[in-house]
Amino acid sequence: MVTPTIWADYSADKAYDEMIAAGGRPRDACASLSQYLQSLGMDAIKGRLSAAEAAIMEMGITFTVYSDEGNIDRAWPFDIIPRLIDFQEWQAVEAGLKQRLKALNCFINDVYNQQQIIKDGLVPAELINSSSNFRKECLGMQPKFGSWANICGSDLVRAGDGKLYVLEDNLRVPSGVSYMIENRVITKRIFPELLENLNILPVDDYPTQLFEMLASLVSDADDTPQIAVLTPGIYNSAYFEHAFLAQQMGAELVEGGDLLVKDDDCVYMRTIKGLEKVDVIYRRIDDLFLDPEVFHKDSVLGVKGLMRAWKAGNVALANAPGAGVADDKVVYAYVPEMIRYYLNEEPILPNVPTYLCSDPEQCAYVLAHLSELVVKPANESGGYGMLVGPHATQKEIKQFYKLIQENPRNYIAQPTLALSTCPTLCSDKLEPRHIDLRPFILQGENSFVTAGGLTRVALRAGSLVVNSSQGGGSKDTWIINREQ
Repeated sequence: MVTPTIWADYSADKAYDEMIAAGGRPRDACASLSQYLQSLGMDAIKGRLSAAEAAIMEMGITFTVYSDEGNIDRAWPFDIIPRLIDFQEWQAVEAGLKQRLKALNCFINDVYNQQQIIKDGLVPAELINSSSNFRKECLGMQPKFGSWANICGSDLVRAGDGKLYVLEDNLRVPSGVSYMIENRVITKRIFPELLENLNILPVDDYPTQLFEMLASLVSDADDTPQIAVLTPGIYNSAYFEHAFLAQQMGAELVEGGDLLVKDDDCVYMRTIKGLEKVDVIYRRIDDLFLDPEVFHKDSVLGVKGLMRAWKAGNVALANAPGAGVADDKVVYAYVPEMIRYYLNEEPILPNVPTYLCSDPEQCAYVLAHLSELVVKPANESGGYGMLVGPHATQKEIKQFYKLIQENPRNYIAQPTLALSTCPTLCSDKLEPRHIDLRPFILQGENSFVTAGGLTRVALRAGSLVVNSSQGGGSKDTWIINREQ
């Protein structure tokens, strides 16, 4: 009797599939995983899913969804079928991500100092002056190593041609790395025998790398620095991550009320033993809430005088205030030119082709082809405020037509990509679902890239929206080194 294959009805013809190539054969790096899943059978695979869900509840891995009914804590949506990338391909991706963040930091440093790229006519002055994330309060600042964005999460997508493209760069307070680490912990629990037989690069070194990067930002590094993670509090959607990273680094988790800036322009933490000086703050609060003395006067999330302390060089802030000027989807379109300008190198990772609505000719094209394009606002995140043309109603298209006409600077458009898919456990069978990838890049004294990243998956059939707040989930990401 022939055992029915779990891949019999799996159709990977509509997009590039990460595991199954055309004709139904597994890709080289995925052969062992494909065979292993087949040997388990669907009943056993569903049993592993139940084990994963129990582990998530036991470990308390949650995220918060904001809704009209209030903030709702939900268990982290995790798909147990991992996403695999060959190590040989990943080496080029890693180099490309380091190159990209280096150029972005050169750009931010330039914008707040000489503004040479503007004077040379490569980036319009109006683009910077109209940016909602440009902070004039940061002009003249020079963070250590010229590194403003110390932690970056760049979103990568694989298109129908099989190539990886950078979709956007997240340089303000990028989140998701804790879920990347916890996904691996869960996978080790449910597939221990599989991980023993494959050479998968680890991801659990990230907290150590993060600590070392943050420590390198301290001007006086003779003693072990006091590092604090500044969180908005328990009601923030990423609070689990704030607490997780603080615990893993051995850093203090603090809220604004726990910190004080004294007359010496130094930051101190209130403890049961008295005040303790803080050297580095990994802040998970947006710029405008950091310091009521400089930004929003009514903010209770930040610390009065924090900007003074930072400007005096008495505390390092990661990411630095003002780094978000490069976290702008309009600025994104100029990154390949930044790499050539600052580094005198060709970009290793390509951008997705992008239309700037601030350009009259490109805007005219976008308005005429809204039903074919993805339109994004310049500074939204989480998949909000977007138009996915092929899936939009006529009412939505008309609405965006008007929005773009009213404020063309605020919008870009990109082709609707056939995002790659990966086998995902859907009810009682494996089905392809669209995915992206968010690796995390650190830059201080040195650069570091996670071995893979957070693979996010659109759990709804046909959906291109991978964000957990809008019905997406995640997968463990394996970088497979088959040469060892």
